[in-house]
Amino acid sequence: MGGYEIAGPSGPPSALERYLFEAAGVPKPRVCFLATASGDAPDFIARFYAICEVLPCIPTHLSLFHDRDVEDLDAFFDVTDVVYVAGGNTASMLAVWRAHGLDRVLAERAAARDFVVGGASAGGMCWFDAGFTMSFGPLTPLHDGLSWFAGSFCPHAQQPGRLDAYAAVIRDGSLAPGWALDDGTALHLVNGALSRVITAADGARVYTVDIDGAHEHDCEHI
Repeated sequence: MGGYEIAGPSGPPSALERYLFEAAGVPKPRVCFLATASGDAPDFIARFYAICEVLPCIPTHLSLFHDRDVEDLDAFFDVTDVVYVAGGNTASMLAVWRAHGLDRVLAERAAARDFVVGGASAGGMCWFDAGFTMSFGPLTPLHDGLSWFAGSFCPHAQQPGRLDAYAAVIRDGSLAPGWALDDGTALHLVNGALSRVITAADGARVYTVDIDGAHEHDCEHI
């Protein structure tokens, strides 16, 4: 997701969250929420459990900034259907995941069976080779994504100047070509290949961006 189609995240579940949970294809998926990018902010975690009172699922979360309450990450994620990653500082999140070995655990689960991952902003960017982020202060390339998906990713493309700045770093070779998503839109990739480009907000756009600039992509409204 480039970002939520609702203000926040706050309030009721967004259509994109509902779509993410339903992608597991089971009546009550076991969903693990990772708020690492926010430093495991309590309000993010509380909001997750609030929306799970509406969406059919078995909610869990994993906090890595506090005393870790899960000893065996492999066993924990063996019974997880959906990993839902919240926004925040992508660079810090990836460093913490790697320190705990979570990057390996998630990759091995995905290689072995059906396994849904997703999220908004940092939670969308982290799965790509690279991204365009404010993790270091000003907008700048991030080159050490998890590389589940090829290319680069830029969230919040509707923010003034952000799409132009992303296109500029691709044009000068600082980033590989990739995707720029407005809030309220998302990419659905299956086994590394694009399956659907979706929007849950009127007027929200998705772009492919290469050395020739930004090119608007057709979206399917959900």
